[in-house]
Amino acid sequence: MTAAWCNGQPADADVLAAVALVNYGHFTSMRCLDGAVRGLDLHLARLQHATRALFSTDLDLDHVRRQARLAFDAAGHRDAWLRLTVFSRAFDFRAPLAPVAPDLLVSVGPASEWTGAPLRLHAVVFRRHRPEIKHVGTFALFDLRRQAMAAGWDDALFVDDARQLIEGTTWNLGLWDGQGVTWPVGPALRGTQERLLQRGLEALGVPQRIRPVGLDELAGFAGAFACNARGIRAVGAVEGHRFTDGAGGQPWLAQALAACPWQPL
Repeated sequence: MTAAWCNGQPADADVLAAVALVNYGHFTSMRCLDGAVRGLDLHLARLQHATRALFSTDLDLDHVRRQARLAFDAAGHRDAWLRLTVFSRAFDFRAPLAPVAPDLLVSVGPASEWTGAPLRLHAVVFRRHRPEIKHVGTFALFDLRRQAMAAGWDDALFVDDARQLIEGTTWNLGLWDGQGVTWPVGPALRGTQERLLQRGLEALGVPQRIRPVGLDELAGFAGAFACNARGIRAVGAVEGHRFTDGAGGQPWLAQALAACPWQPL
């Protein structure tokens, strides 16, 4: 089960209604093991940037860490999934420029791994609104995933009008050529897992490139993978193209992730 706390207190119906009915805010999700998180600095930086952008104010990041630790300890899980949502009950959509104090909603549930067969992806022309912010407006993401699954695919891969790769519904894409990783550049939400992998691969000396990649270039790569805070998943096919490396370079990726330390809350 998932439990939720708002500003250090158990979240009541009024708090949850404020989040759901206004639907204006942002969040980050992380795995917490024994009170520590990989890439905690990246999660905190994401929250600070988005709070300034949406509410014209700063977050007290020490307060955020304390509230996250309180919720983690209260939930009683050694290995847990935390979602930190920043919203504001003082926000008025009729006067959206007014700086307002943020509220912090922390939800905690048991951790889970992102596992399964290699993903088969359907390419969809789409660009999310304010892609640099992990905001709570997720309708389009889940609807496009649902449409892809209804058509017989596992998920949707977003491309632009020129058929260049951008990102997945809730994950970033990496391409493996047998020697190194290419990260498609585009108007995407740059995920914490993507950045952790980039750090780890750099530490291992694995070549990386960040550049535009078109759908018609996929034949030049042996494999591909999707990554988000829940883990790494191989990609088996995009539209009619099938990758020959079913692992998508995952042995190297696992080593890269292992090189990134867990940071205490």
